[in-house]
Amino acid sequence: MDILKKLKELDLELPTPTTPGGNYVSFNIRKDIAYIAIQFPIWNNKAVYQGKLGEELSTDDGYKALGICALNVLSQITAHSSIDQFIGINHLDIYFQATAEWDEAPQLADGASDLFVRVLADRGQHSRAIFGVERLPKNFCVGLTATCTIASHQRGGGILPFSC
Repeated sequence: MDILKKLKELDLELPTPTTPGGNYVSFNIRKDIAYIAIQFPIWNNKAVYQGKLGEELSTDDGYKALGICALNVLSQITAHSSIDQFIGINHLDIYFQATAEWDEAPQLADGASDLFVRVLADRGQHSRAIFGVERLPKNFCVGLTATCTIASHQRGGGILPFSC
């Protein structure tokens, strides 16, 4: 399956890859496992969906924000590896900030999960964990980290992990 073609079919596009906000890398690969640093709802370098769920923002806003985070994950994957080497999403860690009364985390988290499955089909299936936090950087309502598998490739007779 061609991921970029599927995005086009769904009338979706990848945003510009975000850059780290500190002394770390956005994409790190060890053997066949890629770790994507936290992605926030930033669309082409513009912050969106800032505030607390249940106060300034609704669950639907958070769902959409996590869809943007998921597109940012795909943007990191395409920017730092060969899309042909991509095997699948393994696990998501989802972070959100909300009022004490707000309790719709599973519906919120589906914003990322649904997007990955729509775009990647079986390769988008994953496990996930959801964490409520007091505050996220720049008052973002959600954040998303991901691990995925990138196939090794051969070079010069030896098996080497795909590297950035």
